[in-house]
Amino acid sequence: MKLKILICEDEEVMMTALDFRLKKQNFDTIKAEDGAIAKEKILAEKPHMIIADIMMPRVTGLELISFVRDELKSDIPIIIISSLESEEVVIEAMRLGANDFISKPFRPDELILRIKNILGIAATS
Repeated sequence: MKLKILICEDEEVMMTALDFRLKKQNFDTIKAEDGAIAKEKILAEKPHMIIADIMMPRVTGLELISFVRDELKSDIPIIIISSLESEEVVIEAMRLGANDFISKPFRPDELILRIKNILGIAATS
């Protein structure tokens, strides 16, 4: 069984790059271009992990974390990605229940290692 990862990202280039990289690592991907669509896809498709940008239209990454943790009472792993390097945002994301945070720009290999670490997958290439 392939693990499903929801990518919630409003930048098309970043979405395409993440989608390509995750599929190359044998993950199934679910794509959402904003947090509101992500909420619908979480309910419908039950992903094994969520990767979400902080700054998105309609529903932000922080609001998405709150939805998953507080409304759904789910422990789906969440990695937040953002070009914001504000320490307050990182602290808030972690306080709300994010499992990890990675700043843009990041190395795709680093993100893959973090995903595999959180999901308990051996880190082979």
